[in-house]
Order: sequence, then C-alpha cells, then structure tokens
Amino acid sequence: MTAESRTCDVAVIGAGINGAGIARDAALRGLSVVLFDKGDVCNGTSWASSRLIHGGLRYLEYGEVSLVYESLHERRRLRRIASHLVKPLRICIPIYRGAKRGPFLIRLGLLGYDVLSWRKPLPRHKMLGEDEIRAREPGLLQDDLRAAACYYDAQVTFAERLVLENVLAARAAGAEILTYTEVTDIGVRGGKVASLAATDTLTGEETRLAPKVVVNAAGPWVDAVLGRTGARFPEFIGGTKGSHIIVSPFEDAPRDAFYVEAQSDGRPFFILPWNGLYLIGTTDMRYDADLDDVRASAEEIEYLLAETNRVFPGAGLTIDDVHYAYAGIRPLPQRTHGPESAITRKHVIKSHRRIARGLLSVIGGKLTTYRNLAEQVVDRTGKLLGRRLPECRTRDTVLPGGWGLEQARDALGELPGLSREGIERLLHIYGGRAAGIAAVARQRPDLAGCIDAAATLPKAEIAFVIAEELPRTLIDIVYRRMMIGLDADQGRPHYDRIAELAAAEFGWGDRRRADELRSLRAYSDSLRRSIR
Repeated sequence: MTAESRTCDVAVIGAGINGAGIARDAALRGLSVVLFDKGDVCNGTSWASSRLIHGGLRYLEYGEVSLVYESLHERRRLRRIASHLVKPLRICIPIYRGAKRGPFLIRLGLLGYDVLSWRKPLPRHKMLGEDEIRAREPGLLQDDLRAAACYYDAQVTFAERLVLENVLAARAAGAEILTYTEVTDIGVRGGKVASLAATDTLTGEETRLAPKVVVNAAGPWVDAVLGRTGARFPEFIGGTKGSHIIVSPFEDAPRDAFYVEAQSDGRPFFILPWNGLYLIGTTDMRYDADLDDVRASAEEIEYLLAETNRVFPGAGLTIDDVHYAYAGIRPLPQRTHGPESAITRKHVIKSHRRIARGLLSVIGGKLTTYRNLAEQVVDRTGKLLGRRLPECRTRDTVLPGGWGLEQARDALGELPGLSREGIERLLHIYGGRAAGIAAVARQRPDLAGCIDAAATLPKAEIAFVIAEELPRTLIDIVYRRMMIGLDADQGRPHYDRIAELAAAEFGWGDRRRADELRSLRAYSDSLRRSIR
C-alpha cells in the first residue's frame, strides 16, 4: 500500500538517544516532526552502552576539556529531568605500583573534574590511603596496592527507558513515530532535499514525505543512510566495537563501581553493580563487519573475565558464569591511524549543503550529552528553515516518568497481589507513569494479578505498554519495555504467558504468536552466542 506524499518540517532518521532527543526538542519548539527507525526505539548503539551518565574523566587525558565540561553539566540536567532513571554512582579507581596512571595524575584529573562540575549536587572526589581501601574492599587485589581515588558519576540502569521517554515526549508534543520503518530513498533535486520514502518492514506499507529538513541520526548507519540519496559521500563513520558481559554478584564482589586499568593493554574498563547483577566492560576495537549483527566475541569475553579475576582474585569467574553479553558500535568519526581510545568522543553535526541542502548528519555523540546535541541540531534546523524558533525547553522540562512518583506508589500499593518488590520494580522502570498500570488493572478485572510467583510482573503491565509505549513485537515488550530481558534469566520463564497476553491485546492469531515467540527466543539466544 502506498501513501500520498505529505510535507513536514523535519524528518529524523534513527530512534536511538540522539534521534529521540532531536525529535523531542523539535516537537516541543513547534516543528512538525516524523521520526523513523528501521527497528524499534533504542535497538542499536544506545542500548549497548555501559549505561553511565558520566563526565568522561578519561577524556581529560586527551585534552578534551570542553567535552568533559559539557558532559558534567548535562549529567546535572539529566539528574533533574530524569531523576527516576538516572541515579548517583560512586566509582573507585585502585592505584597500583607501576601502573600507567599514578596517584598524582589521577588526583590531578579528579581535581579538574571537580572544578569543571562546579555547582554539581554530587560529592567531590576523595583519595583513600592503602589501609582505607583495603578495609573498604577486602576482595580487591592487594599486591602493590598503593591507594584509591573515589568519585561520583551517575548510572542509567535502563538506557532503553531514557530513549523511550524522549520518544513518548516527542509524540505527546505532536511528533509522528514510525518504528520498523526503513528509509529507502532520500530524493535530492536542484541540490536540495525534496522527498523521502520509507517502507514498514512488518507490513510493507510505504510512507512518502516532502520534508524541508532531514536529520540523519542513524548512528553507525549514517553512511548507509547517506547512500539512500544516490549521491557520493565520503565515509564519515569509523566505528569501534564495545562489548560487555553480565554476571551475578560474585565472591568478594565490590560494593562500589570500579574503574580499572587492564593489565594486558592498559585500557580502562568498568566493573559496575547494575540491575542486581554486575556489568563488566567495555572493549574498544575497530569493526567493519555486519552492523545489524554485532555480538561480543569469545575473545572479548575472555579478556573481560581475566581482567576482572585479576583485580578481584576471589571472583573465580568463568565463561559459565556469564548470563549473556552484548556489543554495539560507537559511531565515531572516521580515523584510520592511532589507538581507538584516542578517537574523539565529541559529536559533529555535518551539513551536506554542497550536495543536498537541508540534509544534516550527526556523527558521534554520547548518551550523557544527547540533550545538548539535540538542542544544537534543532537550532541548526531552524536556520535551514529560515525560522526563528522558540527557546529550547528540554533543559528543564522533566521527562514523562519524572512526575507523580508518590502518587504512582500509592496507586500501585492499592493493587491486590502486587508485592513490595513489584511496586519498586515498576517505579524504577516507569517512574510516575506506573500509575497507568494501576489504572489498567482497576479498569480490567481480566488483568488482575501477576504472571510470576514473586508477584512483580502484573498482567496489566503488558496491556499498558502495548497501549501506551509503541511496541510492535514481543522482543520490544520483553527487552525494551518491561526490561525483564536484561535479567539474569532473560525473563525466559515468562515468555509464553507474556505472548498469550500480548496476542490478546494485539489480536494476533496462533501463527503470529508462535512466530513472535520463536523470534524472541532466537534473539535471547543470540546474546549467549559466544558463551555456550
């Protein structure tokens, strides 16, 4: 089925954190917006991050002071507008004799960190002597331990929810959201963007637009999207692969997060308490294979296990302890020489005015700084449109789940059969929007109760996310709405029941339900591909 062409101010391609933030900012400033993604929201780089909202302490080593300043101030803003999702995190850096970075260099960096984050609400850094860090973290490698430095950053447990709330806010402000809709053609006439065609990959339905501006925020796929114009562009993306592993709490596991220098290559990596588990990563290696099938390799997993076991000798982690692993591609600027870690993490907003006026591409960017990047892109969009736009509102406008937390807690507390742990889980994922789950449960007696013995997964949750959060597949529901796909068991015991409830809401027949279950299990298996 082919739709008639229609106009819009701006078409945004890519529903990761950057595209979602751009769509929200643009819509809040009164622009007509259509947001496309060839998959679900947050299905690429954004979900495969270390899930930190951080200032980028390591960037000081490469002289990127302005990036650290930007990051620290954006961290403060996100703590305010998404306080239900972004939480403070204490991080310790152990300092050993012979390490590349000694106490003086680390303390100097942290002093700079404190200065650049002036007026931050988080505590300043603290240096711990040898005896102090030994007492605090007895499981830490003791040989040649000199001291430790502890500082605060922040963590977003579920980056998926941060992206989704930006998308939901964009929709509430008038944006149209088209997931599973791949842009197949960007028409350029007279040196200017003139048209856009996209196809729904699930239904085959075609969308045609006449956008005034196109923003290419496709992350690692930026070059592929530019190829849809039929024009010749240089390669802009030189992505590197980062992988993470997920394990249960282990013997002598740390109380705090740890930022550690790997012995084998000197590269820093994190050991992070996360989601009741531990998230360990990341690696950093050049990648030029299939962008649609990025998974952690066996070598990367062994590297992360070996380095963790070295720093916490009592851990004794083996590949059998890894619940799953994930990997993504950082959409960094093209650079063929030098170490991967030295490639700038600053974003670039590239105007293609010589080939296609009205076409912008976003290269790079960080989870932490997405809001400021979006503000800059929308400012540029206003200039391309020749319009004076209203002031940006995203600096202080709270995301949808940031309102009404206590009211949501009270509403959930009135639901029979929902445990205290279930209430806290729902608030952690949905924030104040969890009140909508309570409302569904009250209105629909057929959805009373929970699907799990621990009484943490209400039946009404599935109906709520289908009605309110734009999922189109079971994978969307399990991994990017309910978030149980990121549990140690990947939510596997509940797949059949969730599929049954989802089928009733969507109107799926038996065949579609079976196909969805098959796809969900295959996706979960793919995250364990290198650990079987």
